[in-house]
Amino acid sequence: MDYVNLGKTGLKVSRICLGCMSYGNPVVSGERKPGSHAWTLSEPDAQPFLRQAIDLGINFFDTANVYSGGDSENILGRFVKANLRRESVVIASKVCGLMRDEPNGRGLSRKAILYELDQSLRRLETDYVDLYQIHRWDPETPIEETLDALHDAIKAGKVRYIGASSMHAWQFAKALYLADLRGWTRFVSMQNHLNLLYREEEREMMGLCRAEGIAVLPWSPLARGLLTRPWRGERTARSETDLFARSMYSRTEEADHKVVDRLGQVAEKRGLPRAQIALAWLLSKPGVTAPIVGATKPHHLQDAAAALSIQLSPEEIASLEEPYTPHPVLGFS
Repeated sequence: MDYVNLGKTGLKVSRICLGCMSYGNPVVSGERKPGSHAWTLSEPDAQPFLRQAIDLGINFFDTANVYSGGDSENILGRFVKANLRRESVVIASKVCGLMRDEPNGRGLSRKAILYELDQSLRRLETDYVDLYQIHRWDPETPIEETLDALHDAIKAGKVRYIGASSMHAWQFAKALYLADLRGWTRFVSMQNHLNLLYREEEREMMGLCRAEGIAVLPWSPLARGLLTRPWRGERTARSETDLFARSMYSRTEEADHKVVDRLGQVAEKRGLPRAQIALAWLLSKPGVTAPIVGATKPHHLQDAAAALSIQLSPEEIASLEEPYTPHPVLGFS
């Protein structure tokens, strides 16, 4: 496993981050919990993947309060407490999503951030979160209020670093500017939507992050599994039920089909799985720190780790990128 600094900080993270969205308890009293999915793994089924990550040298784990209504944080927290030294891992979580059906049950107000942070710490069974991220931009809360609350969480010792997730580049630039202007803690990372099928972040956000020394932590690096198999190939529980994936990629099927076919050609010439080539492409992009990889099968993390040693030629990269066409901006809400 390779380790790099998280942006301009001194924090060392593995170049692969294990995303824990797929871990939780999917059914409660016959009803699916908000934030869980048909492919969500229960705690006994999730633990082997957490162990596999540690065995591969992964020290970076990403979750969120909204994943399975907090159960993802519970599972990660119990695993770390039972098996690891807290200081040996980097735990990232997020805040903003709907947690309760009430006026202050979501968002990035001071009230929501400070309350949800304490709840996340309780579920994670830790005194602090290494990286606390705003899950999305909150249009109903002034960003000044959000930044001030996050700064106070840092000063209280409950958070080590703060990060952000999918938003417009102008919004992120505004947040960075205001933090510098007011003397607040600034964001050190951007968790954004970037893969071979969705490259709109290359237009503005990636350049901004490189210029500001911001760590880039791409989510959905394999496009919800579309980059791991032939176009409309093997059906899985996720491919059959992932409504979010359909909303993101259904309008660009013709263009995406060409990209997936080209990926298959490059992978076949290399004699390697498509997932390894797709991740190797992402890891080759300037500014990318650690893709967030979900794992529900043993080969998922094996492929991710193997991708670190694959060096694509300029010709292979150009071939993979050539079929791409502009996409609608997605993933900001």
